[in-house]
Amino acid sequence: MLIENMAMAFSAIRANKMRSFLTMLGIIIGIGSVISIVSIGDTMRGLFSDLYKNVGITQAYLAIGYWVDDVRQSDYFTLEELARVKEVFGDQIAYIDSGATTSAEAIYKRNTINFDYTGIDYNYIDVQPVNIVYGRYLNEGDILGRKKNVVMNVDSAKMLFGEENAVGKTFRTTLYGYTDVFTVVGVYKEEINAFQALMMGGRTDRGSAFIPYTLLTWPNDYFYYLHLYASDDVNLDEFFNQLKTYVAKLKGRQPEDMRLETAMDQMLQVDSMMGGLSMAVGGIAAISLLVGGIGIMNIMLVSVTERTREIGIRKSLGAKTRDILIQFLTESAILSACGGIIGISIGVGLVSLGGLALGINVIIKPGVIIMAVSFSAIVGIFFGIYPASKAAKADPIDALRYE
Repeated sequence: MLIENMAMAFSAIRANKMRSFLTMLGIIIGIGSVISIVSIGDTMRGLFSDLYKNVGITQAYLAIGYWVDDVRQSDYFTLEELARVKEVFGDQIAYIDSGATTSAEAIYKRNTINFDYTGIDYNYIDVQPVNIVYGRYLNEGDILGRKKNVVMNVDSAKMLFGEENAVGKTFRTTLYGYTDVFTVVGVYKEEINAFQALMMGGRTDRGSAFIPYTLLTWPNDYFYYLHLYASDDVNLDEFFNQLKTYVAKLKGRQPEDMRLETAMDQMLQVDSMMGGLSMAVGGIAAISLLVGGIGIMNIMLVSVTERTREIGIRKSLGAKTRDILIQFLTESAILSACGGIIGISIGVGLVSLGGLALGINVIIKPGVIIMAVSFSAIVGIFFGIYPASKAAKADPIDALRYE
């Protein structure tokens, strides 16, 4: 019986191809929009998650809170205190430095480029791996000796020197009012996609380089932040609470006076925001499904009117009210399901093509597709109930008299 009803439904749809397509259009647009928006939202969440993983999920910055009014000299950190924190927490800390950065002009012959300098320790490469293509990374001697050595990326080397292999070349730059000659000891290449470069504030008109963090604490050796990475195997919440308490005691402060910014907290905030935004926009797009459902109900009412005589003939030949009801409900559901399948194909296709063009991996969850197909079928059945009920209740004698 079901196969017969489906065959009759497809026959009715084929008999009015254009009308059937226009009826399905609302469902197609609605399903396509919902899948596209939800998939784009999931993809963006995935990209942000990957971005934070590249930056370092265990990364944190600790400093005196901006809300503290009586900031004093002792609230700033010293190299001795940094070493003490590293010693107390031992293997729980994978990396620690002063978090110091600065910007200045790098001058080579007649070429002047704005550079962003990041102060690092020699083992920064352990938590932020890069591919050294020329020369070497900064070593422990560079850090302890406050040597004016630099490691820069290939793009920065090309901007300043006109070539990638800049190892051994020197340039002048001014840090904190002191002009010195710096030597390039290494050039690295970091593989990141366009989205990561955009989100990390990558600019093509500025260079970037790593220098010993001890140069950026000179000459007074005071700095504002403790910048660190926790080890992968520690309980982050427990570790950060212990760290905050210890540093507050070390500085003669209360734990609530300290400001702790973690990459994990930032990632969770961004993920929550992106998830909420995706659901909100997806919900708005789903409104078009209701419009599509109303279109199905409208066309099914027209179909019932056009096929009144057919209904009368079927009833006179012994068709029950339930048979007529199921027939029109099946047609309504198939009409909606076909629109849903086409909408899924369009939504998945557009998202996939967009990801291919941007060079990113898109996330299309099977659950969303299943939900979309199911919802489209439910919409078809729901909005087909009234027309089907009207057809099923038709009086066979009146139906046979209908012209």
